[in-house]
Amino acid sequence: MADLSEAPELIHNLVLIGGRGCGKSGVSRRLLRREKRFMLFSLDAMIRYESGGVDVPTIVAREGWEGFRETEYRVACKAGAFAGQALLDCGGGIVVDLDVDGNEVYSERKVEALRRHGRVVYLQRETRYLQERIRGDADRPELSATESFDEIMARRDPWYREAADWVFECTALDKTEITDRVIEWFYAQCRGRSAPSD
Repeated sequence: MADLSEAPELIHNLVLIGGRGCGKSGVSRRLLRREKRFMLFSLDAMIRYESGGVDVPTIVAREGWEGFRETEYRVACKAGAFAGQALLDCGGGIVVDLDVDGNEVYSERKVEALRRHGRVVYLQRETRYLQERIRGDADRPELSATESFDEIMARRDPWYREAADWVFECTALDKTEITDRVIEWFYAQCRGRSAPSD
């Protein structure tokens, strides 16, 4: 377990990214309980706020994924502007933008906004695990009518890796262990040194 008695100044933001169902929200809540100085920002909640409080499926039905990604970019800029102490729980598509044909491409602009003051952790899990976690969840709109979830995740995985300061292969660990490892790594980043990785 990380030693919290000598916690450093939180000079960076901590940004959690990863596929739908990887545990970002649950780990974020645990991190907030462990480190009271964090300000937790759920980017999906911020998107809902910016969109008048409606749920994500309604936003996507109303504005399409293109409109959703534009709002996601705006909230990423706002949350990413905090110069430390922010804990950002990002949606699975944070590394995604759409090209003129509506195809997913890597979002340099959103990643740049998050990395401005942040250290980014990719909570990597096997696609099969993610599918089990999200099956039947009505709060998550369909990502594509033509591609499988496996195909989408195969495309996105390199983008998560490119965006991340640390790729955390966490499938074999429970949320308490993940929380311990993430806070240890983040404290080391705030102290200006590297921490043990996988």
